[in-house]
Amino acid sequence: MILQSVMRRAAMAVAVAGTVSLSMMGIAAAQAGGYDPRTWVYDGEDDVVIAPSDNPGDVVGEPAPGAARQPATRRTPPIARQIVAFAEPHPKGSIIVDTGERRLYYVLGDGRALKYAIGVGREGFSWSGRDRILDKKEWPDWRPPAEMREREAAQGHYLPVRLAGGPNNPLGARALYIGNTLYRIHGTNAPWTVGTANSSGCIRMTNDDVIDLYQRASIGAEVVVR
Repeated sequence: MILQSVMRRAAMAVAVAGTVSLSMMGIAAAQAGGYDPRTWVYDGEDDVVIAPSDNPGDVVGEPAPGAARQPATRRTPPIARQIVAFAEPHPKGSIIVDTGERRLYYVLGDGRALKYAIGVGREGFSWSGRDRILDKKEWPDWRPPAEMREREAAQGHYLPVRLAGGPNNPLGARALYIGNTLYRIHGTNAPWTVGTANSSGCIRMTNDDVIDLYQRASIGAEVVVR
């Protein structure tokens, strides 16, 4: 009996050691493959931090730095841009933002427009008006307005004064600045939010689409948001 008890304990010790060893190997392999559990990506406008894993539950509500892969549940196919009939009397090169439809139209002329999917302002942040493109930038820096920083700080989300342009920047690959307002048409590091109403008033596009629009639109182009 004593011998059997000793043997059982030895077997349990080996099993535990094996489990720990496998766990450590898994962590090491994951880190070698670019998955570091200390790295997270913060979607500043969507107010979430996204864990660097494929676990659909790995979303938490406080900011932390770092780069990460987006969860598998958010890897939805982009909504393809397309040329459509467009009979409205706007000059060629105009940009028409239909917030209700969550689509942007770039007027091609001859009764046609290029139609893009967009993300728009969430409840309380929608707006409408007419202005012009004042500036365009590639991989723009993000400088959240003081009002946004104060609003998020009140909820425990502390935003930086400036975030340099790059793949993890909420403004994405390109930005088109609308007049002297705080609003922009820009890309995003959270492409799964395109087609929804979740921004602080800016118009979001996928990086592929905003690069395409950036190449077509001119400074001074008319922008109508409705």
